[in-house]
Amino acid sequence: MSPRRRGLSGALRDLAGAALPLRLRDLNGEIADRLKKIPTPLNDYGFDSYGLHPDVARQALIPCAIVYRYYFRAQTHGIEGVPSGRVLLIANHAGQLPFDGAMLGTAMVLEGEPPRIVRAMGEYWIPRLPWISVAAARTGAMVGTPENCRALLHSGECVAAFPEGVRGMNKLWSERYQLQSFGTGFMRLALESDTPVVPVGIVGSEEQQPGLANLPALARLLGMPAFPLTPTFPWLGPLGLLPLPVRYHIHFGEPLRFSGPADDEDAEIERKVEVVRAAISGLLDEGRRARRGIFFG
Repeated sequence: MSPRRRGLSGALRDLAGAALPLRLRDLNGEIADRLKKIPTPLNDYGFDSYGLHPDVARQALIPCAIVYRYYFRAQTHGIEGVPSGRVLLIANHAGQLPFDGAMLGTAMVLEGEPPRIVRAMGEYWIPRLPWISVAAARTGAMVGTPENCRALLHSGECVAAFPEGVRGMNKLWSERYQLQSFGTGFMRLALESDTPVVPVGIVGSEEQQPGLANLPALARLLGMPAFPLTPTFPWLGPLGLLPLPVRYHIHFGEPLRFSGPADDEDAEIERKVEVVRAAISGLLDEGRRARRGIFFG
């Protein structure tokens, strides 16, 4: 780029920055400072080995941080106990859309010490979505294959997984906070890589978009994992996808370490998984008892 063009683009960025509200500029600066503390090896083009680009991540974190602080008014509990180095965050999943994953990742950047970029393990259908698949990779998310998770853990990353998967995300209102069956893949990977597991209970996400019913036949026809009916979707069109302004409480449990062979019998792996599931259930029960209300507690 020529010096003249660099000067023009720099002037435009300065002008855009000056036009931002002061609070938003402060938030942008805070996020930039937090991301600088995260040692992410980058190639000559500014990407890491998995497609993450810190500038794109920063831009994505600004709206996430606004939602985190001013819409969901999220509070974290026990985040100081998350160990440095490779770690698996295992959380409940709910709410029709993955706002819970976004808020967990935002919490680790804004509140974690040291700050961490959470590498979320997403659903297999994400790469099929135009633009979203690229945006997910640029901000640190990856399809939740064992190979991807294994590579990230061996690189010392902070990986988040939601073992309930779509079963949890599309729960009905009557099933809120009832943990669905967990997959066992995360436990085999934790054993293989000697990675601590931190259970996470997210209180609030289960009420953000109450599921009234699900239409699996229509979902299959549209190539979607589910087609939920909520009080606002599909009746309000795209606006119906907006979550209710519930208050988020993100509870981090004590790190759990497991030993044994990664290729152990299913029954033994499931026993270990149940320990994590019970820990998350306990965090959810504790969090629900402690809050004063869904919206203001």
